[in-house]
Amino acid sequence: MGPLGLYSVVVLIWGSTWIAIQYQLSVGPELAVAYRFVLAAVILMAWCVIRRLPMRYSLRDHVFMAALGICLFSLNYVLIYIASAHLTSGLLAVVFSTIVIMNMINGAIFFKRRPETRTLIGAAIGLGGISLVFARDLATFDLAAGGSVGLLVSLAGSYIASLGNMASARNQARGIPVLQANAYGMMYGSILLIGYILVTGIPFTFDTSPSFVAALIYLSLFGSVLAFGSYLTLLGKIGPDRAAYSSVMFPVVALLLSTWFEGFVWDSNIVLGVGLTLLGNIVILTKRMPKPPVLAMNTTADATGGANQTTSPCDAKAG
Repeated sequence: MGPLGLYSVVVLIWGSTWIAIQYQLSVGPELAVAYRFVLAAVILMAWCVIRRLPMRYSLRDHVFMAALGICLFSLNYVLIYIASAHLTSGLLAVVFSTIVIMNMINGAIFFKRRPETRTLIGAAIGLGGISLVFARDLATFDLAAGGSVGLLVSLAGSYIASLGNMASARNQARGIPVLQANAYGMMYGSILLIGYILVTGIPFTFDTSPSFVAALIYLSLFGSVLAFGSYLTLLGKIGPDRAAYSSVMFPVVALLLSTWFEGFVWDSNIVLGVGLTLLGNIVILTKRMPKPPVLAMNTTADATGGANQTTSPCDAKAG
């Protein structure tokens, strides 16, 4: 699948997971995230065994796969869930979309990768658009009402997720396939969460309602296995900064689904903000037009020992 197809899968699936997450709040955030990634890790590990994929890697590679799991499949999600108790979902989406900027900064720090000008421009347009969409949340934001805690925790979760992106970029540069890296990463992330739950004495509870179970399966299979596989593959193809722009786009999909399922009402700010976000999407993902080729001077010997010279029309002189 090409970059555009991968990008579409990520945006559509992660845009729909916001609704599914609402059905997971009947248990604590640590348990909800642990259930999700334990199931996802089992699915991926089983698939790797069935397909007999290579699973032997060096200790150093396992360290980076563990870093991937801790940063992208466990700790970041717990922090985002905790922040959701202090911030509205709209403001949380705005904060999380700063991962675009964080990936640019971390890409420059860890890989000496300078973001393209078009990426910077597109990201600025998109972030402006998503801020306009959630302008009311921003206007009513109150640091004194627990907002400062929510803001700091959500920024920390977003930055940790960005570090997970860097770990994935490193693993792919080492030739570790995304499927195996995610399988090990989700396993290590789940082990960390279960260990934390056991140490802190959080009681294990499970909601057996059909809505909880259905949401768990959807988040594990589609939101984790398929979407993360597509996202990290995309990251390897187009880089962390451009791939992270999906975090700006999927709140737009979430709004569309909220309109359908929850009767969300659009106003002029939202329409304009979505338009700007889509424009930023076009700027970042549209391929740069190639420069016209420069025709080189060719000289070939003819049968009489002379030379036939071919020049570019631009090089021809009027005589």
